[in-house]
Amino acid sequence: MREITYAEALREGLRQAMTADPSVFAIGEDIGVYGGAFGVTAGLLNEFGAERIIDTPISEAGIAGACVGAALTGMRPVGEIQFMDFVTLTMEQIVLQAAKVRFMFGGKASVPMVLRTPSGSGTGAAAQHSESLENWFVHVPGLKVVMPSSAYDAKGLLLAAIDDNNPVIFVEHKLLYKTKGHVPEEMYRVPLSQTNVVREGKHVTVVATSVMVSRAVQAAEELAKEGIELEVIDPRTLKPLDDAPIIESVKKTGRALVVHEAVEMGGFGGEIVARIAGSEAFDYLEAPVRRLAGLDIPIPYNRELEYHTVPQVENIVREARKLARGEY
Repeated sequence: MREITYAEALREGLRQAMTADPSVFAIGEDIGVYGGAFGVTAGLLNEFGAERIIDTPISEAGIAGACVGAALTGMRPVGEIQFMDFVTLTMEQIVLQAAKVRFMFGGKASVPMVLRTPSGSGTGAAAQHSESLENWFVHVPGLKVVMPSSAYDAKGLLLAAIDDNNPVIFVEHKLLYKTKGHVPEEMYRVPLSQTNVVREGKHVTVVATSVMVSRAVQAAEELAKEGIELEVIDPRTLKPLDDAPIIESVKKTGRALVVHEAVEMGGFGGEIVARIAGSEAFDYLEAPVRRLAGLDIPIPYNRELEYHTVPQVENIVREARKLARGEY
């Protein structure tokens, strides 16, 4: 199977969706001639024209509002917010309107829109261009939240998100755009709410999201040399969450470590811990469930400080080793 980058997989998925369905269009800042802040929409303007690849003024509220309005009238918009930090400017349109319309109209109206946005640190973009705010949206009834960690999942989840009749927040980590993976050329969907067991193991369950999935796999490879086998699990869709594979894994290993880049306080890891504690897996635990997350500070500009602000491979190795050895 051929290998393409995460960004190329997203572009291919969007191209195929637009080719198959004339109601699908893309809208955002610099997505046309420039090809998007991270190159995801490069070349699509020449293929589909300015009526379906729409460059907008610098107004995130305008982008989100246009998506909501278009979706209500039968279109399937894919909006792009250049950096996740600026979803702060879309909250009225997304939280007060898109998330609630279907419920308020008794199912007679729907908002089939996707809002794509790059998240996370690692590019030296500093405090206002490096945030991980996915759990803000997980907290809102009516929204779906997706965080693909591989090129394969990026395409499959994007196509599934475009098909969905609900608003979907589609979170892409900046460091993943250049990573490569096996991706089929044909259209395929990865169902929203289907947790993936990325690597099987028997000593510690590691539940990781986005860029932390590949770091957890690297940590697992290092610890395997010591005879410690990590089971790495990627929820892929944070909401709705398929927690059954997580529960079954913890029952098998008796130990769990949850890893994400967002700060620990109010982060998605707390939900995973609560699901484990409230399930039959609790009776199988041989150690406290641990969380490994970003520090409770804005992301620094300094590269060395930035590196130490969020979990790295060595941090996952250290925490998982402690769990496996019963050092908590």
